[in-house]
Amino acid sequence: MSDSASNIEDSIQIEIFPSRILSPETAQKLIAEIYKVDGVIRVMVQGNRLPDKVSAGPGTGEKVEHPLRKPIQIGDQVIELKICVGRIRVELSNAEAKEQIREVCEKLLPFPFEFREGHFLRKKPTVTDYAKLGPEADPRLLGMVDPKAKTDQLIFIEKQEKQEEKKNKDE
Repeated sequence: MSDSASNIEDSIQIEIFPSRILSPETAQKLIAEIYKVDGVIRVMVQGNRLPDKVSAGPGTGEKVEHPLRKPIQIGDQVIELKICVGRIRVELSNAEAKEQIREVCEKLLPFPFEFREGHFLRKKPTVTDYAKLGPEADPRLLGMVDPKAKTDQLIFIEKQEKQEEKKNKDE
């Protein structure tokens, strides 16, 4: 048995690095379209944190009303965006999916972006993974844990087709 996150030895990892911070609306459209591509194993969104409270100065403790801190909907889940979306990392099972993702990016991003292939997501558990998720962690979450995040803040979205297939198998 393999100890990789996806249990696929030859997975492809890509990074989409837009030249601008994505608005919540653009991020929602892009992530939703990425999840529709067959062959996507997991997606990680990265960026600077959007604070929820003022941490220093005269307004310490006051709630921050940042225009980029909006809820977005991916599939049937609504998620509050707590970061400025700066890059998106995707793990894929095949090369055809890579080209489909590139086409999605070209269609939805009206500005330049870098599209790189490499190793961006860990496949083996880190110390942070072990501390946050325990020894029996879901392998799809390995290397994707924010050390500063609380365990209840972790978000994991399964593809809808898989959920529907599970329901059909149970019936």
